Amino acid sequence: MSPLRKSATFALVAGLLATTGCKTVGPDYVRPEVSLPPAYRDAPAQTSASVADLPWWAVFDDPTLQGLISQTLANNLDLQVSVARIAQARALVGVSASQSKPQVGYRGNVGAESSFSPDDNGGPDTVGLGSLGAALDFSWEFDLWGRIKRSNEAAQASLLQQEEVRRGILLTLTSDVAEGYFRLLELDREIAIAQESTRVYGATFDIFNQRFEAGRDSRLPVERTRANRDASEARIEEIRRRIAVQENALSVLMGAPPGRIPRGRALEAQALPAAPVGATTDLLQRRPDIRAAEQGMMRANAEMGVAVANKFPRLGLSALAGLLGADVNGDSGVFGVGSVGLGLAGPIFTGGRLEEIYNNRKAYWDETVAQYRRTALVALGETADALAAQTTLSARRAALERQVVSLRRSVDLAQIRYDTGRAGYFEVLEAQQQLFPAEDALAQTQRDQLIAVVNLYKALGGGWQLTDDQWTTPQSVAAAAGG
Repeated sequence: MSPLRKSATFALVAGLLATTGCKTVGPDYVRPEVSLPPAYRDAPAQTSASVADLPWWAVFDDPTLQGLISQTLANNLDLQVSVARIAQARALVGVSASQSKPQVGYRGNVGAESSFSPDDNGGPDTVGLGSLGAALDFSWEFDLWGRIKRSNEAAQASLLQQEEVRRGILLTLTSDVAEGYFRLLELDREIAIAQESTRVYGATFDIFNQRFEAGRDSRLPVERTRANRDASEARIEEIRRRIAVQENALSVLMGAPPGRIPRGRALEAQALPAAPVGATTDLLQRRPDIRAAEQGMMRANAEMGVAVANKFPRLGLSALAGLLGADVNGDSGVFGVGSVGLGLAGPIFTGGRLEEIYNNRKAYWDETVAQYRRTALVALGETADALAAQTTLSARRAALERQVVSLRRSVDLAQIRYDTGRAGYFEVLEAQQQLFPAEDALAQTQRDQLIAVVNLYKALGGGWQLTDDQWTTPQSVAAAAGG
């Protein structure tokens, strides 16, 4: 057996023996404990079911709203940015995985050289040298300490974190569109109330103005009713501005230029679905931001392993094979070159650099743990806020509905008293001034009830069982279910 073949055989056997004893250094990931209460504050009895288990189109049961959400999920630019970041992370997974595979490269060179030396007669003797070479390089690192494995774990966790971020954007966009849509419906109701108050105050102004011109009344009621009418007209313009701003915001979410947003069912016709919350521990698997935070911990843990492995030597197999051609003063020849061997390299003294890199990664791990626990705590707070809103708004709406009914009756009674001459018109005016703000307050409470459902769905991690395709194509999912 030739020396070259013996060397190659030795290197291969040594490499195989080395890899059989590979050990993955660094800590293995263990999810840190998170203290969760047994129940949400102000929550009804917990059930296994949750509104978060429903797809978004089952919660927001308005075909027009569903169309707006679908358009948003198809065209939103923030979502497109997230998709691009996922592609970046996926490519980095491939970059990391390539470290565990053999690496093959090539090299080539062309050169010419001349040298001078004195000949026997004392003159210059010129020697010309030309060379042409080509070779293939081969290298393969043995992952003795799991450095490459930990690097792959970190890259994979980064990819999964970006995917969870995308799912979080899907949920946020769905919630933002629904909330904006309900705000638009409430503004539509407010402008209808303002237009009715303008009509009523205008009619009152006409009555008082006629009485004043006939000498039957003073100018005071004329000016007061004129001021009320003008205030209502000013309010209409303010509401129109707010409607335009809200429509523009929704248009941007939908990835479209600012424009008019279509409406479906009126505010008072919107349904309020039942909203069970489930168990508090379900938040850890439902909320995309919590899952993303956990992937961040897993990445940090893997990076600690990489930092530990960097303190140990690296062992790898390398080989070179090629041809070298040379020409010396017209005498040319071609030679074959080749080598194979094991390489070992490792740190001895780095001035504390490797230790500080590990300390940095350990501190980053501590940061991600704190962020994870904070995210879970924020999720509990957001859920409790939504539940508190549901409880209080329901009672508030009932009280406002009773108030509006009473005020409408008082307006009718005041009008009857005025028509029969038993009261002045100021009594009618006072009843109207109380009615219209109460109707506004009722419309705002109806809006807030709908938004509370939106917030609860978002806080619980709604739609967590949907695939990415199901998020964006609800019509095909419904058709498949029906078939």
